[in-house]
Amino acid sequence: MAISTYKVFLMKKENDAYAKLVDIKDFPDLGGSPEMLETTTLSDKMQTYIPGIQSLDALEFNANYTKADYAKIKALEGQELDLSVWFGGTETNGTLTPDGSDGKFNFKGYVSVFVVGGGTNEVIGMTVSVAPSTPITVGE
Repeated sequence: MAISTYKVFLMKKENDAYAKLVDIKDFPDLGGSPEMLETTTLSDKMQTYIPGIQSLDALEFNANYTKADYAKIKALEGQELDLSVWFGGTETNGTLTPDGSDGKFNFKGYVSVFVVGGGTNEVIGMTVSVAPSTPITVGE
């Protein structure tokens, strides 16, 4: 069964527990294709390959700009953080609590933040960019 992007959270580990870092509007691919290493010889009719190292660019999460959220993330720049993207949460009395019941994708990385350009009648946004320093693993 398919699941919705409703209840997807960017989490940061704090004191051995995860807490939501910031409300996000989207999330990037949580992986990438491996580099292709060519193995073709002069005896082959077509090119052949083996998989190399998995490719992964910066992970960019878009969010609505608030002065408080921007300052919070800006203060974390330069630190290697334990981060996670959680799918799933529970709603109780109008309060949404992340629980990762539909999956957790854990990694370490360095965050940076910048305000994105805007136009007439638009919400001001920001991008939280993560330079991953470990592979992304599926958590529990």
